[in-house]
Amino acid sequence: MNRRVVRWSRRSGTTQGEILMDNIGCWGLAMDDQRYLYISDGGKDEVRRYQIEDNNGTIVAGGNGKGAGLNQLNWPTHIFVGQQQTVYVSDNWNHRVMKWKKGAKEGIVVAGGQGKGNALTQLSDPRVLFVDTLGTLYVADSWNHRVMRWLKGAKQGTVIVGGNGRGEGANQFNFPLGLSFDRDGNLYVVDHDNHRVQRFSIE
Repeated sequence: MNRRVVRWSRRSGTTQGEILMDNIGCWGLAMDDQRYLYISDGGKDEVRRYQIEDNNGTIVAGGNGKGAGLNQLNWPTHIFVGQQQTVYVSDNWNHRVMKWKKGAKEGIVVAGGQGKGNALTQLSDPRVLFVDTLGTLYVADSWNHRVMRWLKGAKQGTVIVGGNGRGEGANQFNFPLGLSFDRDGNLYVVDHDNHRVQRFSIE
């Protein structure tokens, strides 16, 4: 809501951050191994790549107005940057996850894209995502209260945790917003409206 990206030094004694850019409808942020920043702008329906001292950036996904075309996004939120600067985007209101290769003029639907719903081919308000080295996608399917896994090239996903309705049970979520893995392969899920973080052992 402050419409800015701020950098904070990790040095002890730091009392304030440095504004890198402002007047931006920033939602998701990622950095690749070459220290480029990637920022999703929900208002402009685009993702840009920035060098640290560059305020203009380069459009790497979307940027062709709000819509459902393969060259468009509709309220992009979370992003993940994979190998060769490939960008994965949670295209929220299109209920899909898009993959944009470096320099591509349009993206590829890698999950969802079949309208809002709870079938294994659908997503509903996808949020945080993670892609492993095999190209397997994990996504917090927020309004379906589940986390899904989509193998590379798959036409449908599988529910790996949740998917048992909205609730407070150990096998339920209430609007999961975030996910992460540790070195042992355990999955951690931010169970937003239940005000908790859950850990799962994934086969």
